[in-house]
Amino acid sequence: MSAGRARLRRTAALLLLAAAFQAGPAHAQSQAPAQAQAVNGPKDVITWGASADHLGDGVADRGYRLVVHTSVAGRDLRIRLSNAFGDRPLTFDSAYAGVQKAGAALVPGSNRRLTFGGATTVTVPAGGVAYSDPLPGRLPAATDLVVSIHTPDASGPATGHGMALQTSYVTQGDHTGEEGATAWTDTTGSWYYLDAVSVRPSAGIGAVVTLGDSITDGWASTSDLDRRWPDYLARRLQNARTTVKGVANEGISGNKVLADGAGQSALNRLQRDVLSQPGVRTVFLFEGVNDIKAHSGVTAQDLIAGYREIIERAHAAGKCVVGATVGPFKGWPEWDTAGEAVRQEVNQFIRSSGELDAVADFDHILRSPYDQERMLPFLDGGDHIHPNDKGMAAMADAVDLRSLGCGK
Repeated sequence: MSAGRARLRRTAALLLLAAAFQAGPAHAQSQAPAQAQAVNGPKDVITWGASADHLGDGVADRGYRLVVHTSVAGRDLRIRLSNAFGDRPLTFDSAYAGVQKAGAALVPGSNRRLTFGGATTVTVPAGGVAYSDPLPGRLPAATDLVVSIHTPDASGPATGHGMALQTSYVTQGDHTGEEGATAWTDTTGSWYYLDAVSVRPSAGIGAVVTLGDSITDGWASTSDLDRRWPDYLARRLQNARTTVKGVANEGISGNKVLADGAGQSALNRLQRDVLSQPGVRTVFLFEGVNDIKAHSGVTAQDLIAGYREIIERAHAAGKCVVGATVGPFKGWPEWDTAGEAVRQEVNQFIRSSGELDAVADFDHILRSPYDQERMLPFLDGGDHIHPNDKGMAAMADAVDLRSLGCGK
């Protein structure tokens, strides 16, 4: 196929996607309250998510054009804006959702205003979140959605996700309603304030949330191509006969199970980043290597106790938990035999305790057959702890999709 014909086909596909997104009666828009208590209804399912963290200081009169790649298809899109780490109320006076054409430019006719309790402005209290009203129309699966927001008075600690591995755009002033890229000349590799997008899919459809560290966050995968292992998993799910279609990536680079540091610990952020999300059936737990390699005195039994608390809390919320074994990291500067012994004991618990609803043996998939403490070079991103694109795909392929369904 010629390059010109390929461009025409892409343009036609984008126009069809935008038309689908626009479809829907205007009167269907909800007037539900916008604050945290107004959690999404039982039919809502998360289609994209990114864990919240402290992200520098907010800047007044700044606009953010945030590019996110959705998973499950559905109607009545809603976004969740987070001020989780703010120390004062934060106002958003304009928010739009559209479909990416290229860069900061949107598909013509796709950019539509979001409201909050019927208003175009919302103030989010310190530590809180706000949900938009449902936006009528259907959002297809695997859409490059663009959420544009403006904050007139931002100051103090900002909330966002630092390592997006996705180019988004920044401007001064309110240009959220514009579909062109002219005003959006600055770029950012982080997502500001937006931490979740949900839709209403077909009946019976649910989601899985991946709770993890930098490997889940996508470090060493190719930026702007959605090659984190949860992205590969989402593509598998879309093409499979399964009722789990939504995937939310709640990984934070450097994150630990037990201790705050690079983001709040998995234990401390479990409710906000995972259990509060709509439509979640299964928690996919893949953390522990940062606790092990930190040499902070954490034992295998300490880490197992942390896993057990996550399992218990998720089960109490009616979710299943799939646990992944901790991958090999020999060759990373902090590796030593003592840490390796902890990893082996932890992995034995994950594989054989029976306390998890299912297991994905990432260690087995990633390790070299010639040195099982070391990652297979073909899958190694270069630092001996983070898989490359091929490693990410291999991890996703190792997940038994049936295990994500959860019969609870």
